[in-house]
Amino acid sequence: MAAFMVAALTAAATAQPPSSTTPDRFPDGAGKSALLKVCSNCHTAESVIQTLKTRQEWSDVIDQMAHFGAEASEQEFDQILAYLVKSFSPIKVNKASAKELEAALDVPAGVAEAIVTRRSDSGDFKTLDDLQKVPGLDAAKIEAQKARIVF
Repeated sequence: MAAFMVAALTAAATAQPPSSTTPDRFPDGAGKSALLKVCSNCHTAESVIQTLKTRQEWSDVIDQMAHFGAEASEQEFDQILAYLVKSFSPIKVNKASAKELEAALDVPAGVAEAIVTRRSDSGDFKTLDDLQKVPGLDAAKIEAQKARIVF
């Protein structure tokens, strides 16, 4: 395990930084600056977000990095966790509750309820097009989160 972490950290440390023309993959939000500051001490912050992870998985990663010497206050680690969960966790549209969808998709409660109702009435969503047909759902919000949506 230690050899894997050393290899991963070495690969991340030697990776080329993104060019100035690369779009910022980190959406604005509380915790972004803490993530970039803390995670960039040992590797590129980009290497952190290669795969989507659940809240528990992100928590485990943060615990591991703290164990390996990442330096941050408890408040910064909490901000980083909240930011990673909000920006880089899967949105399971066929399993999430209305409350979870409301937060993850940044939609009003009524729209989140409409998603759950449509799913209950017609079965699981199979594509983004299916999801975008939910009345009141802003297609741009779905498009902005498409990389995180899991069916």
